[in-house]
Amino acid sequence: MPEHSPSWTDMDTLPTGSLSAVARKRLLKELREWLLGDPVPGMSVQQPERLDLWYVKVVGAEDTIFVGEEYTLRFSFPRDYPIEAPEVIFLQPTPVHQHVYTNGHICLNVLYDGWSPALTVTSVCLSILSMLSSATEKRIPKDNDAYIRNSRGRSPKLTRWLFHDDSV
Repeated sequence: MPEHSPSWTDMDTLPTGSLSAVARKRLLKELREWLLGDPVPGMSVQQPERLDLWYVKVVGAEDTIFVGEEYTLRFSFPRDYPIEAPEVIFLQPTPVHQHVYTNGHICLNVLYDGWSPALTVTSVCLSILSMLSSATEKRIPKDNDAYIRNSRGRSPKLTRWLFHDDSV
């Protein structure tokens, strides 16, 4: 998929899946702001083929253990976005991080219990970059194998996450 460019003129004609009118309006607004606003360092949205499915490239920040490493996040937007949180996962290869499972699922409060309709794709990406930037070592979650086995084919939004480590 091509990365965003100011030549996107057909945003209003993107297929919307089952998005509500509110979700469609909000996502078009976010997409326009991303395209017309100042670029956020370390993030770029790829031109979506559907309004309810976005891919965002994030790049590890300077002075972190992920410096220069590129990862892709997949945002799947529900019908009732922004009231309901999007499903956000890393595509392969995933970063080696204690809150990122090898299937791409991310244990981060703002994606689940801490979701607020005031959050945006940009703010979620910034939270994920902040999480990556605060890591001091690369290691997978202790329960990675058990989680992968039990979550096979399921959305991370169906997981009952325990958020107990705010240090990374």
